[in-house]
Amino acid sequence: MLKACITLFFISTLGSLFCAQSNAQAALLMAEPYGFFGAINPTGHNAVYLARVCAETPVKLRRCNAGEYGSVIARYQGINGYDWVAIPLVPYLYSVENAWEAPAEVDRDTVKRLRNRYRETHLEELGEGLHPGNLVRGGWTQLVGSAYDRRIYAFRFETTAKQDDALIERMNGGPNRSHFQLLYSNCSDFARVILNFYYPGTFGRSIFPDAGVTTPRQIAYKLERYARKHPETGLTVLEISQVPGNRRLSRSNKSIAASLTTTAYAVPIALTNPYLAGGLFVDYLVRGRFHLIPREPQLLGPGNLFALTGDAATPQNPGSAAVQAHGTVPGISAFVQEDVGINSGLKEIKVTHE
Repeated sequence: MLKACITLFFISTLGSLFCAQSNAQAALLMAEPYGFFGAINPTGHNAVYLARVCAETPVKLRRCNAGEYGSVIARYQGINGYDWVAIPLVPYLYSVENAWEAPAEVDRDTVKRLRNRYRETHLEELGEGLHPGNLVRGGWTQLVGSAYDRRIYAFRFETTAKQDDALIERMNGGPNRSHFQLLYSNCSDFARVILNFYYPGTFGRSIFPDAGVTTPRQIAYKLERYARKHPETGLTVLEISQVPGNRRLSRSNKSIAASLTTTAYAVPIALTNPYLAGGLFVDYLVRGRFHLIPREPQLLGPGNLFALTGDAATPQNPGSAAVQAHGTVPGISAFVQEDVGINSGLKEIKVTHE
């Protein structure tokens, strides 16, 4: 009897350890708008961070090895016809290989030098003649050093190894050809489909307050709303600070209704059609002012990225930014349908949650 109890204890302990090691985390990244394009389109940018999924190349995924931080995946425009690109977390934020190399303050020449060095070393896979981007159109410069341009909020949630492996297989197995469209196939639509892969049927387009256009605030709001009903997602909101020196502070993310009613757009709309202007304003007041960010979110920088890459349930040493641990989330449904307008090999899972 005693031996049986001891055996059962060890089996339970090993099972608990195995479960703890089989979980990881991901995050929806909501990046604030900046610059001229951010002024005329203040919705911002979405990307998805995956702690267990790394970039073998910018367009091929694999499971991470020990000590790796994971990667950031997003849809871009102007990257030699590719629909999505994956960049390791630290270069995505700071254009350097290791977090300890990231400068605390920069100027434009430093940012340009760091980005060019990373492109020459790691982005040749994307082809020659990559466009750097301009005031109204993105280019390869948006792939690295994002924290030099804007503040980023990370909505961190938990995933399982099975989900991450299935995502890798699907992304690698499908075509990666750009069908970017600002209104109905943008970066937020790409994030929406990835999140639906983890939480089937949760993220759809909304007529109000965004007129059917998927925006970063809308996706973040739906993730937060889902997490309130499903605390097992372990949702945590973190702030990745903008590194000073390269640009002015980025602006807050806005919905479509807020963009049209709280900026210079409001004047011509009101003069042309006051009823439309009134409807947009009411829509903004009723549905567009939901609060997403806690009053004092934890601030992240190069020295404490562990709060994003590590397990929130596992105490960590703040001095160690190389530790990765893992959490839990529901499984994947087998019912899969292809999302219209997305040709990245990623198919949207559509299921109704109980």
